[in-house]
Amino acid sequence: MKIAFIGLGNMGGPMALNLHKAGHAVSAFDLSAAACEALRAQGVAIAASAAEAVQAAQVVVSMLPASQHVEALYLGEGGLLTRIAPGTLVIDSSTIAAATSRKLAEAGAARGIAVIDAPVSGGTGGAIAGTLTFMVGGSEAELERARPVLEKMGANIFHAGAAGAGQTAKICNNMLLGILMIGTSEAIALGVANGLDPKVLSEIMRRSSGGNWALEKYNPLPGVMENAPASKGYAGGFGTDLMLKDLGLAQENAMAVKAATPLGGMARNLYAAHSLAGHGALDFSSVIKLVQKQKAG
Repeated sequence: MKIAFIGLGNMGGPMALNLHKAGHAVSAFDLSAAACEALRAQGVAIAASAAEAVQAAQVVVSMLPASQHVEALYLGEGGLLTRIAPGTLVIDSSTIAAATSRKLAEAGAARGIAVIDAPVSGGTGGAIAGTLTFMVGGSEAELERARPVLEKMGANIFHAGAAGAGQTAKICNNMLLGILMIGTSEAIALGVANGLDPKVLSEIMRRSSGGNWALEKYNPLPGVMENAPASKGYAGGFGTDLMLKDLGLAQENAMAVKAATPLGGMARNLYAAHSLAGHGALDFSSVIKLVQKQKAG
């Protein structure tokens, strides 16, 4: 299958590579020359532009930072929807506003192009291993068309509902993730301030009622979990500013439907403070820096 892949960041790069390894003819593009070269070195064909990448593509997959990037790519002047052939399937795995996904799906339908929103969970580790969870918004028929492609990048595929539903599920998930990472950081920092071994404390909590994904896969304290971003200088992973964006989307959605999300709002404010302190490019687990007891001297 000929697949165009747009957006080769920490998540998109490994996803595109897995499609290539599965035998698909992938034509990839990113505005970052370094990201393109990293994939080219692994045998993935790199297009000169997004427009070139989608030529003759049967499926287009995109993984971009925010709503404005998706709108500019597909709906802006000379956007991809004017260049993609009718009958093509578009899978947008960006985490964006549900309203933007619905707008994109409607614009695609008007041109005979099926568009589904399929944001992911699982982090960079899941992207590399091909074990991501996809939350899909679109019709059953569109999901079944996408399934053979999604299965090469993920282990879990959920149909959340109609267009935009995948995005709603994703922001609910990421709001919870942002909250639990702050709570996990507070608990570990409190234990360490009292002289506890962070590895022992983390294992106690992991196997007790406080157990959660951060303790299982993504410990926020350096040295506790070898492969977690915390032990790599908080490099890579899921950036603080991306978490801040997702928490902002959750708050916008909550206001629209008059839902009460007080902890989500507080988490958004804490990540904003962390970003303003100069940590926006670090992995979101670096939020533990906000609550750690500073060493004397």
